[in-house]
Amino acid sequence: MDSALLSLLAAFLLSLIGLLAFIWSLRKGLLFENPRAASTIFAPGEIGKADDPALDGQAAQRLQEAISKSHGDEPQAEDPDEIKDRIAADRSTAFPVFMFIAFGCMWLVLGATAGLVSSLKLHWPDWMVSDAWMTFGRMRTVHLIAVLYGWITNVELGIIVWLLPRLLRTPLKGPLWVMLGGSFINVGIASSIGAIGAGWSDGMEYLEIPWQIGLFIQAGMICIIGSVFYTLLHRKVHELYVSAWYHIAALLWITLLFTVAKLPGVHFGVQQAMTNWWYGHNVLGLWFTPVALGAIYYFLPKTIGRRVRSYNLSLLGFWTLAFFYAQVGGHHLVGGPVPGWLVTLSIVQSMMMIIPVAAFSINMAGTMWGRMRLALYSPTLRFMMFGGFMYLLSSLQGSFESLRSVQQVAHFTHFTVAHAHLGAYGFVSMVLFGAIYFMMPRVLHWEWPYPKLISLHFWLASIGITIYFVLLSWGGWLQGLAMLDATREFMDSVRVTIPYLEWRSVGGGLMWLGHMVFVGHLLVMILRFGPNRTGEALFAPEKMKLEIMHGK
Repeated sequence: MDSALLSLLAAFLLSLIGLLAFIWSLRKGLLFENPRAASTIFAPGEIGKADDPALDGQAAQRLQEAISKSHGDEPQAEDPDEIKDRIAADRSTAFPVFMFIAFGCMWLVLGATAGLVSSLKLHWPDWMVSDAWMTFGRMRTVHLIAVLYGWITNVELGIIVWLLPRLLRTPLKGPLWVMLGGSFINVGIASSIGAIGAGWSDGMEYLEIPWQIGLFIQAGMICIIGSVFYTLLHRKVHELYVSAWYHIAALLWITLLFTVAKLPGVHFGVQQAMTNWWYGHNVLGLWFTPVALGAIYYFLPKTIGRRVRSYNLSLLGFWTLAFFYAQVGGHHLVGGPVPGWLVTLSIVQSMMMIIPVAAFSINMAGTMWGRMRLALYSPTLRFMMFGGFMYLLSSLQGSFESLRSVQQVAHFTHFTVAHAHLGAYGFVSMVLFGAIYFMMPRVLHWEWPYPKLISLHFWLASIGITIYFVLLSWGGWLQGLAMLDATREFMDSVRVTIPYLEWRSVGGGLMWLGHMVFVGHLLVMILRFGPNRTGEALFAPEKMKLEIMHGK
């Protein structure tokens, strides 16, 4: 039995284990509506109260007034020790979270710059070609590694490390192990970028990191998992909030995925392609997606001071994601020398992904029903709502894109590139931006000095990804139609894309500018420039003042 089939069999067995866990959960009544579990993110008095540290005093007051108009009388959380436990948790995670966010922003600047250069090269092919490391192939791969592993992975680890102790109501156990793990991961990322620039790559999309360097990333994840599970064992809560389910599972999934995909001397030929897309799609669906969804399930209700509409739906979305996502990558191999049943299975599971997407979207729509206008006041809420809507759009597009009739046109075109950016940027990155805007005032104990820059960042990023996605999707579809027309030469399919590739660079340029605003604003915040609105020192031990100010 070849390695690819073994990987698929392992994924199937994991799905069966998940099914057994799902049945056990039903027997224990964990999937029945549980208002107590939905309230674990609130302290007494917080339900119905605005909570967005990205706002200044007047803006926070306007948000509170808008929330008060839309809230009815809801029962408050009952545990009086919630604030005290939350402050202790924040104190234990401040240094590790700051490290992950700082590394993530550094890689964002590098990755976004490499991505913009790569985009320009598609319609300026003779620009920056004097050295091998400047070529499109290497520059584009540097962009991918820096953004996917440097930016998204670092920030998602920061969110997990910050949120889980809050949700478990216990300080992080082994923060030094977490920081050691983060150091290993970032050494691996830096070494990978250097290796790729020098021409050393494993040559598989999303898996370009040489396996020898990948060992650093694996070691880092193991250090972090050990600390997280030790914290889980010492939790003070009985009910696990749904964000904890998503985040703990995601840590296990990405470690397993990366380990299996990077096994040296195992995957060859067609089996290598099958393993490549098994990993390539799952790194989005079982790592980037669950962490981002878990973040939305925390930050969105927390910002508006309202329980999630249906805790039952939130767990249904988690389990169906676990059941259906593992095999969806096979639809990228339509027309390839792979078993037909594998592609059909992938298409079926891609369509079944509509279930967890619908569960999440209905739940968030119910939570925000009658409160959509609150996005006008809250930057965190604005990013979270935009990201949630892009999750719905990108997931539905992905499900229908898997169909053979759509693949016939879209396969091997820029249409697929546009879709990938809608998910990784429009959904995941926008959620990460919103989370950072909420987290950093508590991590640094200092407020954002210029709230208007947050608004500028949002509009640059949202308009940029909209231009990027719409125009590149249109151009990619025309490209596919041109390639299918036997009466046209291949170069016609290239020429037809040029105007749309230029618009892609315009959209990418706006996103790049938004990143510079975001990182510059964060740097100003870290260095204590700008208006002095809080006055506490970096990582100050006196945490309660700001937490009570924002929490009550």
